[in-house]
Amino acid sequence: QDDCSEFRSQFEAGGRLSCTRENAPVRDASGRQHTNKCLMCAEKFKKEAQRGGGTVQRNKLPASERTNQVRCS
Repeated sequence: QDDCSEFRSQFEAGGRLSCTRENAPVRDASGRQHTNKCLMCAEKFKKEAQRGGGTVQRNKLPASERTNQVRCS
């Protein structure tokens, strides 16, 4: 089960998740404590993006679907 499923739709392709700073401590699977669940998930998503998989990868188009855009002046 994905503990962060409620935040995945808010995660931006640029690797950001906007979180509030309320104090509601939560521990991740490794036992590390975070200020709140959103901040815990933001860190999880950032690690996924750095590994080149997970959330960010799903938000990008495959190379075959990307097009080069040229600006005309």
